[in-house]
Amino acid sequence: MSAIRKSRLFVVGASLIIGLIIFLSIPSQRVSAISSSDDQLQRADVGYGISLKPEKSLHENYDVNSKDSEHGTTSSGASSSGASSSCTEKKEYVVMIDAGSTGSRVHVYTFDTCFSPPKLLDEQFKMLKPGLSSFDKDTIGAAKSLDPLLQVALDTIPSEERGCSPVSVKATAGLRLLGQEKSDAILQEVRSHLENDFPFPVVSGDGISIMDGGDEGVYAWITSNYLLGNIGSDEKLPTAAVFDLGGGSTQIVFEPVDGEKMIEGEHKYKIDFGGRSFVLYQYSHLGYGLMQGRQKINALVLDLLIKRGKVSNLKPLTESQMENVKTLRSDITIKHPCVPPGVTAENVKVEMEDGSAYLVNFVSPAENESDPLAATASTQCRFLAESVLNKDADCESKSCSFNGIYQPSLRHQFPVGSDMFVFSYFYDRLKPIGMPTSFSLQEMLDLTQLVCSGSSIWNEFFLQKTTINELQDEPLWCLDLSFMTTLLHTGYTWM
Repeated sequence: MSAIRKSRLFVVGASLIIGLIIFLSIPSQRVSAISSSDDQLQRADVGYGISLKPEKSLHENYDVNSKDSEHGTTSSGASSSGASSSCTEKKEYVVMIDAGSTGSRVHVYTFDTCFSPPKLLDEQFKMLKPGLSSFDKDTIGAAKSLDPLLQVALDTIPSEERGCSPVSVKATAGLRLLGQEKSDAILQEVRSHLENDFPFPVVSGDGISIMDGGDEGVYAWITSNYLLGNIGSDEKLPTAAVFDLGGGSTQIVFEPVDGEKMIEGEHKYKIDFGGRSFVLYQYSHLGYGLMQGRQKINALVLDLLIKRGKVSNLKPLTESQMENVKTLRSDITIKHPCVPPGVTAENVKVEMEDGSAYLVNFVSPAENESDPLAATASTQCRFLAESVLNKDADCESKSCSFNGIYQPSLRHQFPVGSDMFVFSYFYDRLKPIGMPTSFSLQEMLDLTQLVCSGSSIWNEFFLQKTTINELQDEPLWCLDLSFMTTLLHTGYTWM
């Protein structure tokens, strides 16, 4: 097995990314074009707006103070260029709804536009589950699921300001996986609901839309490197790589070293920012987010057992049962190498490649942590994670990540000791169980091994009762960590 690189990983909450990007995306005169049910307001674009597309440009050097309300993290950028001499404070508001695959989140931002560029004063945050994609054909239910989030905006923004406080809804991989017909219907209903039932003007054009997977990763790259001071000035500094892990997809973005010529393709992303030009490698692996990875591993386990005749009395869910799956209870128990000893994952819906679905309970193959099967199971879990990444797929270039996708070698791009930044589910799975915000991949592997060892081991090593409670409440935490470490170590070949 290859040696683990001693580079450092840093975890960052997702709302920090959203905060800076909203700051960059909305012009200081609110929005350049806002649509509402009553009229179309045209405003001058004063130059803070940006377009994130391959071959397009980013411009200006921005300041931001962003408070991550979900995780209590505060970060600051460079100092503002200063307030207007004729203005002390002028508050303006922006409402952003981040519609992810597993849940939706609202960020209500308050800006002081006396500053140039505007200064972020405050963020109100709320999240809820499930995500829009879980409503499938129930478009009205999907749209109304956002009401508690919009109530936060109503509670935050003064009534006299609501009519000029823009709202935008950005969906990600969950809706991409749902298919265009269903996702378009949901987004159209969301737009109608906002325009007819709420006072906030909807940002025109793609104000309510599915984000391009590549843009998701580039947003994270810009945010990280701007806050680190790597970009935004004329000085040429090395930039950090970023890895984002959502529920439905995962993204990687980095700037290849000087002299490295990338193969042409959709992965090549050119931007201008702060007086400098950058050529980035970016790729969004749809279907390889954490929840999709979990689903793939569970399906692989069940498929192998079915083919070997190890499961009896297993019947696929009917269409009616799938619609009411949350009310069902399974009496089928299956041994799963990614479930630790002493843990049971109950009533897990497993979707197979042929479209069928089953409801099962998963338990560990090992009776306890001293059972020899415990160590074997941990190894098998890593093997399953590697299998779903499809590392054996044909690679038509000299360097690939997984599933046959071209990627310049990280080993070549970033020497030992380089910093990498991981986002979203990396944060959500590591932070609650005690991982510091800076760690090595080896430390992540060690933590994964500990979590997969079983509930009796947790009591010996985890000092915080809240950590044990987190692990008990999510019986597939071992599976999730195994997928995450394998994705970084083997998938992205960060070794």
